[in-house]
Amino acid sequence: MKDFIDSEDRSLLERHNLASFEALWALELHAVDEPNESPSGGWSSVYRLDLDGHGFYLKRQSNYLTRSLERPLGEPTLAREFRSIRRYDRLGIPAMSAAFYAERRVAGERRAVLLTQALDGWRDLDSWLPGWAQLAGEQRQAIVSACGALARQVHEKGQVHGCFYPKHIFLKPDADGFAAQLIDLEKTRPLFFGERDRTKDLEPLLRRANPWNDDDIVGFLTAYLGSAQNVDHWLQRLTARFKDKAQRP
Repeated sequence: MKDFIDSEDRSLLERHNLASFEALWALELHAVDEPNESPSGGWSSVYRLDLDGHGFYLKRQSNYLTRSLERPLGEPTLAREFRSIRRYDRLGIPAMSAAFYAERRVAGERRAVLLTQALDGWRDLDSWLPGWAQLAGEQRQAIVSACGALARQVHEKGQVHGCFYPKHIFLKPDADGFAAQLIDLEKTRPLFFGERDRTKDLEPLLRRANPWNDDDIVGFLTAYLGSAQNVDHWLQRLTARFKDKAQRP
């Protein structure tokens, strides 16, 4: 895979001598959390980077691989996420943006770096939930509608997000209520199995959004479906999946 530099970020990165894999790999930064480690000894870590008032998140990986039928020998998980970011961009699905991506093989290591634009000014849905009961009804309705409309866009474009959790949905007030977009596209894939895939994708969000009441869920599904028609059908499907998950050991 060729190195990628977004045209809008190129000049900023070049000005700071960071428009290369080597420069971003060598950059000394504090990780925002503990690195993830794989059983094979690989690792993946995330860092915050600020340049002239522009925020970014830098992910670096070494031998942190995922395997598939297309790539049985494995590839960096960042490669899969980068392809998904670019695919969502082509499809017009609101999601995180990539500023830089590159891979290298160094002394037996498979290294990868992915630089994405920080969503400064946005809040993930997870941070809204603790104070959900204190929000005005109109604000709650605007948020669930934005989440439902985002889910509809993903599925109408033939994609399954695969990790549709409150912490991965970012929201920002706008003239129409709220805008919404997604992060963490590593597990996204094509939608193959119709309602089965769609139900499986939505269920984790509704299970984790515990403060949402029945009206909130109906509002979410109405926005997802584009009308109130078939809301009862989808409530039944999701309820059945809730029960099935709860009964599993």
